[in-house]
Amino acid sequence: MDLDPDLAALRPLGGFFVLRTTGGAEGAPAGSLPTLAETYGAVRSDVYGDSIIFRVDTVAHRLRTPELRVSASITQQGLAARLWSAALGCAALYGRVPDLNPAALRWDAGAAAPDDLWLTEVRPLPGYADALAATVLEGHLEPLGVALRARYGIAAGLLRGNAGSALAGAARELDRWARANGRTDVAHRARALTAELFAHPLLRTTGTLTGTAFRRRSCCLYYRVPGGGICGDCCFARAPHSSPRASSG
Repeated sequence: MDLDPDLAALRPLGGFFVLRTTGGAEGAPAGSLPTLAETYGAVRSDVYGDSIIFRVDTVAHRLRTPELRVSASITQQGLAARLWSAALGCAALYGRVPDLNPAALRWDAGAAAPDDLWLTEVRPLPGYADALAATVLEGHLEPLGVALRARYGIAAGLLRGNAGSALAGAARELDRWARANGRTDVAHRARALTAELFAHPLLRTTGTLTGTAFRRRSCCLYYRVPGGGICGDCCFARAPHSSPRASSG
């Protein structure tokens, strides 16, 4: 099935999968929104200033955490979940992936979760695992990780663990939807693509994938958020007790 201008097949899957497009019925976003290429390159925006710093500060305020390293981790995982969901959803439903070049994606750094993304052009690419890896891992999450490590000193292993966790979560939701709606073909494609992606050098050491279940080898630090706890795929059986400067990952 060819990609349509609205990527309408993603809508029934929920907010993390939906990708707004400037060629679709909803129209274009404000021209002041930065692209993700600008974000990763720390290009300053007249509206948001440095959008990574703005987003991390915004997430910290919403989570009521004074630790910017924690909100940086949650920020990265949220964006990873959006990118994996849109890419994997398209690959499983359409058999194609839209070109998610960072220069073609506009990002509203002030939006509530899930992250608000606009794609300026729907250009189809093959829906293979290597295309997804090149698009999401190499095109987005690696440059984002470089920016976050430079600003917040967050561990590379933690960020890659977040990437693995976000991929597994997207695959699990897609599998659940596909089976509930009699689309076993979509479920099978999603599982096969996910297994191939976890063989990628940047993901294969992040955790253990068993079917749609995932157990990561690092922690996203959510337990350090006031009132937070451990996630379902966490490496910890219970939240550790540590000083505010302790790290994991």
